[in-house]
Amino acid sequence: MGALVIMVVAFIGYIIMYKLYGKFIGRKIFQLSNACKTPSCEYEDGIDYVPTKKEIIFGHHFTSIAGTGPIVGPAIAIIWGWVPALLWVFIGSIIMGAVHDFGALIISMRNQGKSISEYTAKYINNRTKIFFFLIVFLELWIVIAIFGLVIAIVFAIYPQSVLAVWVEVPIAIYLGYLIYKKGKSPLAWSILALAIMYFFVFIGPWAQFKMPTIAGIPATGVWTIILLAYAFIASTLPVTTLLQPRDFINSHQLVVAMGLLILGVLFASFGGNLEIVAPAVQMSPAEAPSMWPFLFITIACGAISGFHSLVSSGTSAKQVRDETDSLFVGYGSMLMEGALATLVIIAVAAGIGMGYTPKGGETLTGVAAWTTHYSSWAAAAGLGSKVTAFVDGAANMIGALGLPKVFALAIMGVFVASFAGTTLDSATRIQRYVIAELAGDLKLNFLANRYAATTIAVGSALVLAFIAGPGGTGALKLWPLFGAVNQTLAALALVIITLYLEKQGGLKWIVAGVPAMFMAVMTIWAVIVNQFHFGTQQNVLLQVINICILFIAVWIVIEGVIRFFRVFGQPPEQPEPVTAS
Repeated sequence: MGALVIMVVAFIGYIIMYKLYGKFIGRKIFQLSNACKTPSCEYEDGIDYVPTKKEIIFGHHFTSIAGTGPIVGPAIAIIWGWVPALLWVFIGSIIMGAVHDFGALIISMRNQGKSISEYTAKYINNRTKIFFFLIVFLELWIVIAIFGLVIAIVFAIYPQSVLAVWVEVPIAIYLGYLIYKKGKSPLAWSILALAIMYFFVFIGPWAQFKMPTIAGIPATGVWTIILLAYAFIASTLPVTTLLQPRDFINSHQLVVAMGLLILGVLFASFGGNLEIVAPAVQMSPAEAPSMWPFLFITIACGAISGFHSLVSSGTSAKQVRDETDSLFVGYGSMLMEGALATLVIIAVAAGIGMGYTPKGGETLTGVAAWTTHYSSWAAAAGLGSKVTAFVDGAANMIGALGLPKVFALAIMGVFVASFAGTTLDSATRIQRYVIAELAGDLKLNFLANRYAATTIAVGSALVLAFIAGPGGTGALKLWPLFGAVNQTLAALALVIITLYLEKQGGLKWIVAGVPAMFMAVMTIWAVIVNQFHFGTQQNVLLQVINICILFIAVWIVIEGVIRFFRVFGQPPEQPEPVTAS
């Protein structure tokens, strides 16, 4: 099957399923209505709770959940073959990921915009809420520390991207001023802002910046410090100052990047230069773990990711203006991410075959290019290796349009770094919410202040980043846990959504219950396998944390099952009084 056919069939499938399954879930399962006042309107404060047009909040939500997730996951999971990777992305995003994201968003909106950790108490009990808080904190702790390193790595590999990524910040701030203070058109001025940003993208190859070692701290460490300082500032500013306008620009950047990739697939296919060079299925790659269950852990973003429930119930639920907008934001964003992950699979399954140059070697093409990059699990597993596989493959396809590869690399490098920056900012803001909510529950109100809570969020990530030395790579010590932690969180979020729907009566719970069971089995299975693997490595740190993750996952699943059967068959919960908007 050619790359072009794969892309066309997948994209048509996403559109059809949004129109059919997505709208069915919105209307029949969650019964969306604009009669209820949303948290963004009811608690509007101009900082976190801000009613926002659905196009703008879609841009924020998508760029926050995407980051580098739909890139790094498929870029390594394809080692098991492009067919299982593609099937998991397509099916997973439609019936699991989109239900998960949308469900977490709408439940949060119907619970004062509280995080999924906080409303766990309502649907299970208080002790389960504490366990949920712990696994959420661990997830965000790793995300904040690792994404600073991810961006630093992108800057090191693609120094031509540095200028445009940082210039976007003042451009976004001024755009926010024009939109919210001067009443200018968001669409027209954001397109102009994007054009200015792309001017700096195209001069990037002549204005490359490589961070030097400063005071004995390597470039990655310096960038990590700068980026975490940026995250502190960005996540405490009102969302209208930087977060929304920057993400609106990034949503346009997504359209440009995906448009170029789609045209690249089209032109390269008709030119006869784009062929699938990755194996369809490869059950036993060198040094790789078993495809079952690790395919479902490795590809998270693009199929289903627990981090998305934190964005849905963290920042997005506080900004959606009308309840009916939540389907477009929650369900639609996930299918868009599935489409992006599909293009990533094509880039690393076919695009890389158009030309790949390993370190110190000659340029390879075809199957030789793919097998060299994916010679073993270890060869393909590094963060830099994942990013390179996608960016180089994507640049090759875009090159079919006649765009010089140096510019194509700059465009894709900025695309990856910008989205990673959005995830870093959003994760820091969400961690602040989590800490503030927990502090409020514990009556430690001085820690609920946004500056105090953000200091803990950034400070703890800084400690993790530098625990292994000045390179800022400390988060890599916990990185082997991330996939299982993230997907465990997805399973647990689906358990909460299932319990919410069960209380509504009928068989509505099935749309979340079946995905919850599947993800619970896959993730607990993976955590158990990891425990034996860490044991053979004699890695006590990972063993201890992993067993805690296993305990929390099993505990919450058991509590969820008990709660389900306790309320199963009872009369549907009466709807809360409606407040007219």
